[in-house]
Amino acid sequence: MLTIPWIQKRLERAPNVVLSLYAALVAFGTYSCMYAFRKPFTAGIFEGLSFWGVDYKIWLVISQTIGYACSKFYGIRFIAEMKGSNRAQYIMMLILISWAALLGFALVPAPFNIAFLFINGFPLGMIWGLVFSYLEGRRSTEFMGAVLSISFIFSSGFVKSAGKMTIISWHVSESWMPFVTGLLFLVPIFIFILLLEQIPPPGAEDVQMRTKRVPMNKQERRRFLQTFLPGLVLLIGSYVLLTVLRDMRDNFAADIWKDLGYGADTGIFTRTEIPVSVAIIAIMGMLVFVKNNYQAFMLNHVIVISGFLIALVSTLAFRQHRLDPVWWMTLTGLGLYMGYIPFNCIFFERLIAVFKYASNVGFIMYVADSFGYLGSVGVMLFKNASHLPLSWSQFFGDAVVGVCVTGIVMMVVSSWYFKKKYNGDSLKLGMVN
Repeated sequence: MLTIPWIQKRLERAPNVVLSLYAALVAFGTYSCMYAFRKPFTAGIFEGLSFWGVDYKIWLVISQTIGYACSKFYGIRFIAEMKGSNRAQYIMMLILISWAALLGFALVPAPFNIAFLFINGFPLGMIWGLVFSYLEGRRSTEFMGAVLSISFIFSSGFVKSAGKMTIISWHVSESWMPFVTGLLFLVPIFIFILLLEQIPPPGAEDVQMRTKRVPMNKQERRRFLQTFLPGLVLLIGSYVLLTVLRDMRDNFAADIWKDLGYGADTGIFTRTEIPVSVAIIAIMGMLVFVKNNYQAFMLNHVIVISGFLIALVSTLAFRQHRLDPVWWMTLTGLGLYMGYIPFNCIFFERLIAVFKYASNVGFIMYVADSFGYLGSVGVMLFKNASHLPLSWSQFFGDAVVGVCVTGIVMMVVSSWYFKKKYNGDSLKLGMVN
């Protein structure tokens, strides 16, 4: 129904580098446009509004995050069992539902419109799994996944700048701003989805190098978790910590920049995220040249640990007045995304390839994401309920220090566990080649 024969035929005959570049760019475009339906509201301050003693913006972030987290729990089954057909139609339908929810948010007065951000978040939580399913299990998945994941960084800043622009330049109200921003990206995202659908499935060489990717039923999912449980607990725990920090920096960036004296600078979001995007794609893209799956898997541990260290050291330097606010936010962003991005495009991809376990990345990624977003909600509730006399910039700085120290320890133990697992004979039982 959505196939364009001449594009499909060209892609089937194209060299791997051309196919990889095409898939990476259309996946990036699709997910970047998705952010226009998810993140613009965070560019608003909604100053002076609170309900039941909780800041209105915190209610909005929590509502959408709970919807997103519920979607991740639902997606454990939905994405794991998803077959190749109808993926594009599902993405289009989910985008339209989320956009309709933003219309409800604009039309219904506060605080009753808070519920619409829950409705907005639920369908969007399944987009990543559907998009990444076009990319996984290929020789160049690292490169394609890295480009896709850069959209987390670039588009988050870009759509917030777009949302801020509609408020300042077009005089759109904060409640209408998310819907208007989504309208700007509606046609582009449908074009990208159509182009995404033209990507052919992995070839024989891809399957040989990266293991066949298959849907997983309930018993297969349970067996996968049991096989790698201790290591998965460590990896998912680290990912939860990274998700909490990344969401805090992302959702409350406008508040943090206001604390730091940059509240009126509409371009600050994009200006700090572009250098981070370039650095991350360079680091992650290089992993495509590491053909040995085990070496690449261990190198990912090193990258995540390095990211924790960069975020930790830059925060300590900022607190000692050795870094200005822009450099601090840029370097913490670099460090956090050095940890966050591998989990979203490479870590579990290489885990499956290392142990030659016929499965799919979407399942384990949605297990990790469900707990990650649950953790984000918990931290926001704690910050508000504890009545700590801290601004968002101070709270974020404190969280960076505690999370990075804990994360480094967990990743070191994880690397030890998987090294032992890889060298052990017992893991070979039940492997699927």
